[in-house]
Amino acid sequence: MRIVEARVIVTCPGRNFVTLKIVTEDGVSGVGDATLNGRELAVVAYLEEHVVPLLIGRDPARIEDTWQYLYKGSYWRRGPVTMTAIAAVDTALWDIKGKVAGLPVYQLLGGRSREGVTVYGHANAATAEELMPEIARFVARGYRAVRVQTGIPGLSSVYGVGHKGDSYEPANAALPEEAVWDTALYLDQVPRVFADVRAEFGPHLRLLHDVHHRLTPIEAARLGRSLEPFALTWLEDPVPAELQDGFRLIRQHTTTPLAVGEVFNTVWDCHELITSQLIDYVRATVVHAGGITHLRRIFDLAALHHVRSGSHGATDLSPVCMAAALHLDLAIPNFGLQEYMPHPPEADEVFPHGYHFEDGYLHPSETPGLGVDIDEELAARYPYRPASLPVNRLTDGTLHSW
Repeated sequence: MRIVEARVIVTCPGRNFVTLKIVTEDGVSGVGDATLNGRELAVVAYLEEHVVPLLIGRDPARIEDTWQYLYKGSYWRRGPVTMTAIAAVDTALWDIKGKVAGLPVYQLLGGRSREGVTVYGHANAATAEELMPEIARFVARGYRAVRVQTGIPGLSSVYGVGHKGDSYEPANAALPEEAVWDTALYLDQVPRVFADVRAEFGPHLRLLHDVHHRLTPIEAARLGRSLEPFALTWLEDPVPAELQDGFRLIRQHTTTPLAVGEVFNTVWDCHELITSQLIDYVRATVVHAGGITHLRRIFDLAALHHVRSGSHGATDLSPVCMAAALHLDLAIPNFGLQEYMPHPPEADEVFPHGYHFEDGYLHPSETPGLGVDIDEELAARYPYRPASLPVNRLTDGTLHSW
């Protein structure tokens, strides 16, 4: 059996998604997510011009060999564009392998390590008072973990907080919007919010918070220490991860668990963080970290060092990626949490899938393969729409991490 076709499909049912569909000579097809938020067309060009021609005629069963061919064979290794393209191929090949074997992908990865995948939702509001009913809404739906983000008095917009009750989608303008940031206001507000949340919801609800790379290590250490009384499950992306010694400094000052990795592309991006036990959760994703094959390598390394998974799962990842993540989540021994932001109805229609949410858990499809597909006719009704992520500036105009 050989690959005879590979199509790159771009669609925007609520937001932009890039999907690779691989077809074999026997008519078996597989899908892989190739979405890179705000840089989607860069991956499209990489796939169409450099990857798809290499796939025609290859044996789809040789997943590992194909992964190595696309990684080592390009010479220019790593990076988000390259690794997202490789991920799309890898995921589609796992989908095909599952269909040929007549098994859901998690069975090919070793079978179940748990009955369901614990997910966390996003509760956000402009004010602390408006936040409480949002958290209660997730609790009522059965969520066992909730990420808490709130507006900061004195700042007109804050990462993670939607406008007027809308779901949060940051890529919302053809050219980047600019926001203003003030670290002092943020560090003052966040501990107050979590004190109120714990007082309202008690000690057992798992709480998370995303800093989104905005602090220095000593600022993050201060925040982590101030949040210790509220027992967060994790503090996410406290600092940019390029300088990984920064996490060592944070570790010296706080016991609040740390999570990082949604922008990581390879095991080398998180090798020191994992092997030195500087983090507690690694948040790399199927689509940005080279597919199921490579993400499994990251999680296997993490398992040896008491680090658990916590994969990114915002709506900038398509249902194809979510389906793939769930199969891996179900199989690995060191699963921690899975982020889950439900897609809008139009996206669910374009990407029909069998995974489902029940009592705080997501369950992957039991159909052979990933259990997800793309309706290409429907996808064509939603053309690409340019959408950029924002940028951040301090109050004096200095460009700052968004």
